[in-house]
Amino acid sequence: MDKDVALKMYKDMVTLQTMDTIFYEAQRQGRISFYVTATGEEAINIASAAALSMDDLVFPQYREAGVLLWRGFTLQEFAHQCFGNKYDNGKGRQMPAHYGSNKHNYFTVASTVATQIPHAVGAAYSLKMDGRDACTITYFGDGGTSTGDFHAAMNFAAVMEVPVILLCRNNGWAISTPVSDQFRSDGVVVKGQAYGVRSIRVDGNDALAVFSAVHFARKMAVSESRPVLIEALTYRAGHHSTSDDSSKYRPIEEIEWWKEAQNPVVRFRKWLEGQGWWAPTSESELREYARHEVLQAIQVAEKVDKPDLAQLFTDVYDVPPSNLIDQEKSLRESVERHPHEYSH
Repeated sequence: MDKDVALKMYKDMVTLQTMDTIFYEAQRQGRISFYVTATGEEAINIASAAALSMDDLVFPQYREAGVLLWRGFTLQEFAHQCFGNKYDNGKGRQMPAHYGSNKHNYFTVASTVATQIPHAVGAAYSLKMDGRDACTITYFGDGGTSTGDFHAAMNFAAVMEVPVILLCRNNGWAISTPVSDQFRSDGVVVKGQAYGVRSIRVDGNDALAVFSAVHFARKMAVSESRPVLIEALTYRAGHHSTSDDSSKYRPIEEIEWWKEAQNPVVRFRKWLEGQGWWAPTSESELREYARHEVLQAIQVAEKVDKPDLAQLFTDVYDVPPSNLIDQEKSLRESVERHPHEYSH
């Protein structure tokens, strides 16, 4: 692996880790309403992104902020979205951590489970018909494979031979449901084989292994126009979201073991140190810088005004229908009657 790529990967992994910690704390302080972290899955985020081309289309679940970070989405843009202010790409219509960016070929996150999988397959079919030198990639958890959308998408991808990478983050838990309560198969990788899709199982906490697997899968998807399933074995070391307390359904000792013994950021740092590319002094400087940048982004974002109410009714219809016009009128009347309930 190229030194510059490896160093960027590590810096982005640390930045993602820092951003997750601070935004999680911001939610607990009541400054934002919701957040979801990628704790324990930083390698899957950053290493997979590093192995892709910027022309490849990304269809995320909601635990892939690192992919967007790698592609150049700024910490300030992350903060604007989480605070839902007027600079948010989604104009404040989405939950926090539900990012999207046309510029970075990153389709907007949706909370609905696995709906992004058939979307990615359909988009890959379009790339194939257009003769584009690109593929799509979609991310989902083990819980996503328990949906009908996963199976329909797998079969379509196999039959139509489309250039798509289907990356399953098998982190052991679909919120509070363990994989043992979801299926009896040998993980997820065999499901791809059953559909005639080439499938790879990889250590999701090994950044080098993830990079290699995605790099190989992309080459195959683009050059041979065929789907590839990757099962990245990992562990969700954080809560499912800020609405969850995972200590209620799994031992705290188990969580702490994964955080210490299998931490993907620490594992990659040790490899960098072995290569002579990283030093302890660089570590403290990086973490201090990342923390300062995230805190600065939050301070800026929370002072920015919210989008105008009119934005709630735009971007869907060329000419708004009468019922939408009536709804906007009703909302504005409500704001006038209860001004103390609205910021502006």
